[in-house]
Amino acid sequence: MKAYYSLPEGYKEILQVNMQTDKKTAAKINGGAVIAMAVVVLIGHFIIPIKEFFDMNSVSRYFIRLGVLMAAYIAYMVLHELTHGAVMKAVGGRKVEFGFTGLYAFAGSHEDYFDKSSYRCIALAPLVVWGIIFGVLTLTVPRDWFWIIWFLQAGNICGAAGDVYITAKLWNMPSSILIRDTGVDMTIYGRSSHGDRER
Repeated sequence: MKAYYSLPEGYKEILQVNMQTDKKTAAKINGGAVIAMAVVVLIGHFIIPIKEFFDMNSVSRYFIRLGVLMAAYIAYMVLHELTHGAVMKAVGGRKVEFGFTGLYAFAGSHEDYFDKSSYRCIALAPLVVWGIIFGVLTLTVPRDWFWIIWFLQAGNICGAAGDVYITAKLWNMPSSILIRDTGVDMTIYGRSSHGDRER
């Protein structure tokens, strides 16, 4: 796994993805995210009925849990991007930039070009890392806190829809591709000769 600080000779742009301007792609990703959220919530309902989350027997306790969920999700969004950033640095990235577009938070770099295997790790790291953490927590928290963690897990899975989409998009591309992800848009570069078809 490797990061480059300039585009090597012989590479040219082969694809650009910008989910702010490409409304069709954004709609696909958002649709997938909604479906993923619904599936995860349905699975959770079979573990512990969702009506228990809305149990108002203790109003104060209900609002405490709701407040914790909201605060935890805001913290998770920050940690999601920090996880992307940490993996960018771990694979050799020089400078990671964080920001918020008004629609979503992002981590990216204008200076670094990541190889295919590095970028897969960068893209999927939050889904895997936080998926495991939330999975363990659902097994350890008291029953009445299950849905707090399960909603965070649902948010983790649905929030990774874009990352999964990009990873799938890269799957059949040559192993020699390089990716620059500014956080707002992503550009894929390939060698002028497309002989390399390794995954």
